[in-house]
Amino acid sequence: QVQLVESGGGLVQAGGSLRLSCAASRSIFSIYAMGWYRQGPGKQRELVAIFTSGDSTDYLDSVKGRFTISRDNAKNTVYLQMNSLKPEDTAVYYCNAVTTYGSGRNVYWGQGTQVTVSS
Repeated sequence: QVQLVESGGGLVQAGGSLRLSCAASRSIFSIYAMGWYRQGPGKQRELVAIFTSGDSTDYLDSVKGRFTISRDNAKNTVYLQMNSLKPEDTAVYYCNAVTTYGSGRNVYWGQGTQVTVSS
């Protein structure tokens, strides 16, 4: 089991910055994948940024160059630094973790944190 707790959301003007944090209840060193998704009003949930096996990263095209995912294994925490925010970044941001066992996977979600970008 992995509990995920997000923090750092809020209201910011366009062009501003926010840093989201996701604290896990156990070591993230061996977690297969961990990252951030978002769901905007009337939209489907989409992948924003993620660490996968081997510390590879992947980003949604529209956030490349503006968002950076990072991790602190000692604190069991993953971060999402969001710069040059745009109104279209407004969404609930969810932390996600995937663990593996044999041929199976467990998927965990945080409760979400609201990010609102005003124009």
